[in-house]
This record gives sequence, C-alpha cells and structure tokens, in this order.
Amino acid sequence: MRKRTIVLAVAALAGLGGLGWYASLDAETRGLLAALPTNRDVLMWTVPQRDAAFRAMDRLPILAQAHEIAPSDKPLPLPAGKPLNVPGIDAYMASQRAAGLVIVQDGKIRLERYGLGFDAKGRWTSFSVAKSFTSTLVGAAIKDGYIKSLDDKVSQYIPDLRGSAYDDVSIAQLLTMSSGVRWNEDYEDPKSDVATFNNAEPEKGMDATVSYMRKLPRAHPPGTVWHYNTGETNLIGVLVSSATRKPLAQYLEEKIWKPAGMEAKATWLLSKTGHEIAGCCLQAATRDFARMGLFVLANGHVGGEGAGGQQIVPADWFAAATHKQKDIGEPGKGYGYQWWTYDDGTVAAQGIFGQGIFIDPKRRLVIASNADWTRATKGPEGDAREAFYRKVQALIDAGN
Repeated sequence: MRKRTIVLAVAALAGLGGLGWYASLDAETRGLLAALPTNRDVLMWTVPQRDAAFRAMDRLPILAQAHEIAPSDKPLPLPAGKPLNVPGIDAYMASQRAAGLVIVQDGKIRLERYGLGFDAKGRWTSFSVAKSFTSTLVGAAIKDGYIKSLDDKVSQYIPDLRGSAYDDVSIAQLLTMSSGVRWNEDYEDPKSDVATFNNAEPEKGMDATVSYMRKLPRAHPPGTVWHYNTGETNLIGVLVSSATRKPLAQYLEEKIWKPAGMEAKATWLLSKTGHEIAGCCLQAATRDFARMGLFVLANGHVGGEGAGGQQIVPADWFAAATHKQKDIGEPGKGYGYQWWTYDDGTVAAQGIFGQGIFIDPKRRLVIASNADWTRATKGPEGDAREAFYRKVQALIDAGN
C-alpha cells in the first residue's frame, strides 16, 4: 500500500501518466521522490520527507487541493546589483538547510543562492510567512470598504462565532494575537491544537476552522495577553473572504500578486471545507517572497507615482502593522499585525522550519529565505538566522 501511494504521488508530481521517465532522473531527485510522505501530519514528518514535500505541497495527493494565484503580466524587475560578499555563506546555507536565499537592496539582487536541490523556478511552502500576507489583505479590505474598522467584532463577519469565546473579540485583537482564547501552539506535541485542528471533523455546513475555534474556552479577557495562535489567522482568512465575498487566493491575486509584480504562479492550500489555510501554506518562488518585502518598503503603493500608481492598503497601514502592538516578552522584539517587530525598526514574517522575509526600511533591505530546519522552532537555526541578518546589515554599513 505504501509503495503504491508513493508511485501515485510521483506520477502526480511529474504530471505524467506513465513512469518511463523515472529512469532518467538523477539520484538526488529519486531520493526526494522516494521520501514523499504518505500521511497528512506535516509536523510529524521526518527531515527527508520535509525536504521532498515542502517544494511540492500543492501537488501531494495526501493533502487538500489548492487555489492558484496567477502572476503579473508585468513582473517587477529585480536587476542584479553589486554582489554582496558574505564570508562563510556556504557554511551558513548548509547549517540552515537552506533551500533559497535572496538578498535585495534598493530593488536589486545582491545575493541569490539555492540548496537542497531547489531553484529559482520552484515554489516552497511558506508556513506562517503566509500570516503577513493575510494581515495585509485586511488592510486592502479596509481600503476597499469591505471592512469598516479594526474595532469591529469578528462575529460581525463570521456569524457562526456568535456565542463563542470569540463573540466579543475585535479584528484588531485577532491581528495582534490577543484574543484571550485558550490555544496550544506546541509544534512538537501531537495533541496540541496546532497539530490537530486542520484534521478535525467540522460540523455540518460549517467552515472547518470556525467549527474548531468556536469550541475553545476563554483563558484571558480580550486584548490583555499576547499568545501566538495560528488558528486565529485562519479565522482572519475566513473573515476577509466573508467580507469581500471572494476566495482569499483571488483577493491576494487582485490586490498583491498582480499589482506588486510577482513573477511566478503561487498556490494556497485549502482546508477540507474549501477555505484557504490563511495561517499557512502559501507556495511561492523565493524571489516573489522578496517582492513582498519590496511591497512593504513601498508602503503598499504600486505602479509608480502619479495617475498610474495605486495605493493598495491605507497610507498608514504598514506604519501600524509592522510596528510593535503587543509585547511578546523578548527584549527588543514585539508583534504587530501578524508581523514580528524589532525595536530598531526592522520587521519580519516568519514561518516554522526556516521560512522568512526580513525587511529593513533604513537600509532598503529585504532578505527572503526558505529552508528545512532540523526542528520547527526549537533548534539552533533561528538564532543563527538572526545573527546572519545583523551580519548582512553590518556588511552594508561598511560599504560592501
């Protein structure tokens, strides 16, 4: 049974009906195909399984379907800039188990590297980097008039949450992870909420995320305690779709992907009831993750100045979204609207196993990275990546 599942998965990934092509594959590719997981428990996959699957999440038969996001007809150019010589870059890539690294300054690529058999044309899954895209769509929905205010109650847009612990929670409190609802985000606990909620059986006729989240108890009064909760970002996605009456992927395509000049097709995995998994699972090219950083640096303005330009989010959106709204108990850091903030003015989107977009407005710098760390968050790679960010900043300050 396992062998048959792997063969079917290989055929699906190749997009071919037969298997005669298999003999032409190199050993590394054969190894990746042989390692494809045959279960849905992503957090429990082995390192080889993750290596194989993170580049193909939208094509794995074991996972739900995905919505496609079409690229721009006029991709934002990323010309080559002055090469940035980073001492020890090969060792860093290896220690991070990095799949992609793109460093852009002043709109030009200064360093681009790939590993794990991945390349510039592939799509790597984002994990929680998607949260920052989802929160930006809230800004777009406010600009478009679909959402009136961040003070609006979540249940106003998702009626099935009425009577639950979320009934009196505002959109702002969801964005800042301060709903006060009890949640377990331990990625290494197979019984945690984050490990089980995507597989829970939904109530009939109800969105899967809403069905799970509305049963959770209250732990704190709304707005008083910051507590990381991926399920709540999924609720934000349902809320945006409800407000705009559009699938999240379609709205992303209309408001960010095409206007910001993304070069490649992206995909967004769906829950079992058909909504995009808004807190995770956006698959995209590493360069396009970097372009999202440039979109933020441009304050959500696209298409140049004058009549041809367009402001996608309110003019003051990123001033609030990418600055500390909640203290997270770590010196020098905080949390904005689904963005991790630093007191020096830099900001980051972060996903488990090493996905990230680091944005430094002062240096006009964006660092987009994809990886498959040894552990979701508890290994040594996270601190090493923070040190790498600072190393790049120092090199730029020194005139390199």
